[in-house]
Amino acid sequence: MDRAGYGEVEPTNAVKARVGTVLFMAIFLFFWISINPFVDLTGEAVLDPSAGNSNRLNQIISLLLFTGMLGCGLVHPLREAILQPRALLAILFSWFIFVSLVSAHPMLGIKGAILALMVTVNASVYLLLPASERHFAKMLAIGILIMLAVAYYGIVFKPQLAIHQASELREPMNAGLWRGHFPHKNSAAAAMVIAAFIGLYVMNTWSRFAGIVIVALSFVFLVNTGGKTSTAMLPAILLLALIFEKVRFLRIPIAVGGVGLFNLFAVGSAVFAPLGDFISGLGIDATFTNRADIWRFAFGALAEQPLTGYGFKAFWQTEELVYSGGSVETWAVAAANGHNSYLDIALMTGFPGLALTLIWILFLPLRKIARIAPEREHSHLTRLFVRIWLYTIFNAGLESLFFEGGSLLWFTFMVALYGLSLQSSAELAAAPARARQGRVAHA
Repeated sequence: MDRAGYGEVEPTNAVKARVGTVLFMAIFLFFWISINPFVDLTGEAVLDPSAGNSNRLNQIISLLLFTGMLGCGLVHPLREAILQPRALLAILFSWFIFVSLVSAHPMLGIKGAILALMVTVNASVYLLLPASERHFAKMLAIGILIMLAVAYYGIVFKPQLAIHQASELREPMNAGLWRGHFPHKNSAAAAMVIAAFIGLYVMNTWSRFAGIVIVALSFVFLVNTGGKTSTAMLPAILLLALIFEKVRFLRIPIAVGGVGLFNLFAVGSAVFAPLGDFISGLGIDATFTNRADIWRFAFGALAEQPLTGYGFKAFWQTEELVYSGGSVETWAVAAANGHNSYLDIALMTGFPGLALTLIWILFLPLRKIARIAPEREHSHLTRLFVRIWLYTIFNAGLESLFFEGGSLLWFTFMVALYGLSLQSSAELAAAPARARQGRVAHA
């Protein structure tokens, strides 16, 4: 039976459908391609701590998109779904503001928190825009195909900007690895994993041909990024998601236990020498591609301020850290981030901030998944959201992505969180009129 989209129960008029489509695609392309693709990594600006600051055009477009999304959300019948769970998020962002105010860089934290809140609102409205599941799948397919076209265009026509070069100042060792229009090979690899998940979904819900093309192109690009972790995680997450879906009693061990063990073996190997020796004995790089120095440095810094951290967005790439000279004897001071989302959020907002974040992104989704009705539990849409969720919480053990305002992976992850929430409370579109007053979403 057909279900209503993450939109109204009754058919929307043509104007609303067009506005929803335009906003959906605009947000998608803004995150997946950005307004500044093909960044030159050979210039000295990449070593400047302030180089990553948003330019004025990016800020204007972000505000316009946020205004449009908020406007659509507020006039939508399901507007109560926006920015849920509000009580938890109010506490979470209030804590971020507090730790920023008492930090050495309050404005960095306040701006970062506002941007993160805007992106969260956008993600909570995003799934209210499609008119149906087929419409949703079609727009995803078109967006991903455009993204892939831009990425491959760069490889063919802009190789100096789309393929890592030996002349790059920060990581010349990546020479020859594909990054497309993304700023780094790891960003490209993560994007291609998500694109492959979307391709599988499209193949089963809209167009088998388009889905196969997306999966094939994404996989070829993924392999050429040299992202070994993401390449290995693609089949691993597909298998893990299957087990997660079929074997209910293993869900908590997979999500909570799996993330805990992954971080123990990864970050723990950098801090505890015996564990590092054990990891090396298994034939695994115990430094996790030179991340160990960063993690040791981060742990030392966290031990000095475990309660409030150093302020939201106020540790890595700050001037006093990058230009610390001989006062800090490790190259890790120049790192762009901590290469571990859990460690980074603790470093910036203390252990209370980490606890609140884990409740939102790990424990609440488990609760929502447990409440999904049997007929939707094994749907292609639920499967897509679970795959994205699992990949992100595991990938976060090796990359920093939590609350990154411009990150397509963080935005897509939040969309998956809200998707799982909607799936847990979805109702049939053909339900009686009294059900139309409730929360309706397609499954």
